[in-house]
Amino acid sequence: MEIFNESIIAPIWNAQVEELEEVLVDETTDTGNHAHLIVHNDEVNTFDHVIETLVDILQHNPEQSEQLALIIHFKGRATVKTAPFNVLRPLKDGLVDRGLSAVIEQED
Repeated sequence: MEIFNESIIAPIWNAQVEELEEVLVDETTDTGNHAHLIVHNDEVNTFDHVIETLVDILQHNPEQSEQLALIIHFKGRATVKTAPFNVLRPLKDGLVDRGLSAVIEQED
């Protein structure tokens, strides 16, 4: 006499494993609240330098970098990237190393 019917157990087991995997993925990718990387205007850096730096460090395309440089110039600052703090930290350091005035602000 067969105690378990594999055709019934297998689909239930697979569903439980898939759900468990889905939860594990969510837990490993959830790194907390997002933060904003903000670049402030200064009177030192040229538009070309700011654009080139945003392309090199943040991997923005030239058009996006040019638009951000104009916003920084006219508004005094711009959020150039939003991500978890631990992602933004090395990017901020790279911008500062290139002479830009950059800070990270946490979301509330």
